[in-house]
Amino acid sequence: MSTLLVKNIDLLATFDDGRREIKDGAIFVRDNVIEAVGASAEIGARQADETLDLSGHVVMPGMVNIHHHMYQTLTRVMVQDDELLVWLKTLYPIWAKLDDEAMRISAGVAMAELIQSGCTTTSDHLYILPNNSTLDSTIEASRAIGMRFHAARGSMSVGRSQGGLPPDGLVEDERAILADTQRVIEAHHDKGRFAMLRVAVAIPMLTETRPCGESGCSISRSAVVCRMSCPTFQAPVSSVSGRRMANSSPPTRATVSETRRTLPYIAWASWRRHSSPA
Repeated sequence: MSTLLVKNIDLLATFDDGRREIKDGAIFVRDNVIEAVGASAEIGARQADETLDLSGHVVMPGMVNIHHHMYQTLTRVMVQDDELLVWLKTLYPIWAKLDDEAMRISAGVAMAELIQSGCTTTSDHLYILPNNSTLDSTIEASRAIGMRFHAARGSMSVGRSQGGLPPDGLVEDERAILADTQRVIEAHHDKGRFAMLRVAVAIPMLTETRPCGESGCSISRSAVVCRMSCPTFQAPVSSVSGRRMANSSPPTRATVSETRRTLPYIAWASWRRHSSPA
């Protein structure tokens, strides 16, 4: 078991229930788990495999980023002044050329920026996987940099030929989506209390009331956190900003409740992105 002692912290902001701010603070860590927090006078004499002297520093818990599309790091400065739909239509053909290496590099860049900003836990909703890209590449990036990671296996299943916005080359067959989601869960998801990696299921826009059936239930039984868009059975809401598409209706409490009732794999653990609480 490895141990770490961080001491002589000018100000340690605990963010605990008492909102303690400890001057000349110290932290003792065993196997990446914080075991003790207090003043250096109390725990600073503990023996540890590694000791850090953080005189002149302020220490606080790492921040948590709950929403990201890391592959978009590669096109961050493009089409900045246009409306959402122009932005999407311009970038979809570019994103269609990305591959596994691009996904890995973009995730590495995004995570490095987050860590430099004080973020130690992040999610990433990866919903396009062109050219045989996989969620595994972003997971490799998180392991290389040491970021605690919630990898969200997203997808799009309705292409332009079926009335959707993305080009057909950027959408996937729903059975293939479910099969790969199950593969990623079995290969990478860690249910442990101090897990560094968990897999989230980012369910695509719904085109029918039971698109996943028993396979969806199987994924839910894997105890993976599920995510869903704001679904309405008539027309989807934009997965990027929550704005309504042309000729669409906004989701209501009734449609969200109906979706939860008819899709058994969307359980109490589900949460929605880009939406108001239902």
